[in-house]
Amino acid sequence: MDYLAGWMFLALSLLLFVGFPVAFTLLGVSLVFGLVGFGWDFFNLLPLRIWGVMSNFTLVAVPLFVFMGVMLERSGMAQELIEAMGALFGRLRGGLAVAVVVVGGLLGASTGIVGATVVTMGLLALPTMLARGYAQELATGTVAASGTLGQIIPPSIVLVLLGDIIGVSVGDLFVGALVPGLLLVCLYIGYIALRAHFAPACAPAPGGQEAGAVDAASLLRALLPPLALMVAVLGSIFSGIASPTEAAGVGAAGAMLLTVSKGRFSLAVLREVMEATTRLTSMVFIILCGAAAFGLVFRGLGGDMLVRDFVSHLPFGKWGVLVVVMAVVFVIGFFLDFIEITFIHIPVLAPIMAHYGFDPLWFAVLFAVNLQTSFLTPPFGFALFYLKGTAPPGVSTLAIYRGIVPFVLLQLAALALLVVFPGLVTWLPAFLAS
Repeated sequence: MDYLAGWMFLALSLLLFVGFPVAFTLLGVSLVFGLVGFGWDFFNLLPLRIWGVMSNFTLVAVPLFVFMGVMLERSGMAQELIEAMGALFGRLRGGLAVAVVVVGGLLGASTGIVGATVVTMGLLALPTMLARGYAQELATGTVAASGTLGQIIPPSIVLVLLGDIIGVSVGDLFVGALVPGLLLVCLYIGYIALRAHFAPACAPAPGGQEAGAVDAASLLRALLPPLALMVAVLGSIFSGIASPTEAAGVGAAGAMLLTVSKGRFSLAVLREVMEATTRLTSMVFIILCGAAAFGLVFRGLGGDMLVRDFVSHLPFGKWGVLVVVMAVVFVIGFFLDFIEITFIHIPVLAPIMAHYGFDPLWFAVLFAVNLQTSFLTPPFGFALFYLKGTAPPGVSTLAIYRGIVPFVLLQLAALALLVVFPGLVTWLPAFLAS
C-alpha cells in the first residue's frame, strides 16, 4: 500500500503506451485505484474536484482562444502574410525561410494553434521553397518549427493551462513568455542565415524576377490586421485593462470582424468554426477532468511525497533536480503530446520545483519551452504528422525528421539560456508591475 501511487502511475503509463484513449485511461485508472485506496468514500470526493475544474473562470479563455485561432485560419490571413513576407525577405539568400519564421511568429501571436499554422504554411510556403531549390531538410524543418511558435508566444493555450495548474497569473505568464518567444524566433533566423551562408546550395539566391519590389500597400494590408489583433488582446492584458479570459473574448470578436472585413465570413464558416472549437475544447476538458481525478487519487495515496523523496536523493542539489525534471519532460515528449504531459506530469513535477525554491513564473515558462519540443520529436510529434500530410509527394518522412533536428537543438539551447539567464523571463513582468 505504501507504493500504491507508484503502481498507479506505472499502470497509467503502460496503458497510454499501448494506445488506450487518454481521457478514459485517466478516469479508469483513477476509479480503480481510488476504490482500492479510499473505498466507496472516493465517490464523495470526486464530484467536488471535477466541479472545481469546470467552474474555473480562468479556463473559459481556452474555448475563446481556440475560436479565435480557428476563425483566423478561415480568414485567409495566413496566405496574405506569407505572400507579403516572401516579397519583403525574398531578395535575401535564405530569405523565404526567414519569411516563414516571421509568419510563424505572427500567426503564433494571433492564433496559437499549431495544427492550423503548420498545415497552412505546409500548403502555401513549402511547395514554393522546394520549387526555388531549398533543401528538403531546411524547408521542412523551418515550416514545422515555425508552426510550433504559437505554443510559447502569447496568447497560448498551453500557457493558460500551465498558469492554472501551477498557480501563476496567466497575465504574468503571457508577459514572461514574450521574450523567450522572440528569442526562439531570433535563434531560428540566425540558424537559417548561417546555414544559407555556409551551405549556399541549401538556400539558393533568388533570381531577378523573384526579387521584385515590395508593395508597401500590400505589406500594410497583410500586417496591420494581425498586429491590431495582437495589440487588442495582449495590450489589454499587459496594461491591466482586461483579464486573460476577457481578452480572449476580445480576440474572438476581433477574429470574427477580421474575417468579415476580408469577405470570408458566412453562416457556413461560423458553423464550421464553432464545431471545430467544440471538438477541441471538449477534448481538452475531458482530459482535464480525468487529470483532476488522477491528481486527487495520486496525491491522496501519497504519490507527491513518493516522487519528492526520490528526487531529494538526486545528486547536485536543486540544479540537479532541475536538469532531471526538464530531461523527464523532454523524453516524455517523444511519446505524449503537450496536453497529456501538462495534465498528467506537470501537477506532479511543479510542486517539486516549488519545494526547491524556484520562481513559479520562471519554471512555468521553462515547462512551456520544453513542451514545445514535443511537437517536433519523433515518433509522435504532431507537427511532423501535420506537415507530412500536406507536403508534396516527393518529400520523405526521413527528410522531415532530419530537418527538425537542428530546430529541436535550438529549442534546447533556448531552454539552457533561460536557465542561465532567468531575467529573460522575469525582467519584463517585474518591469511592468513596477
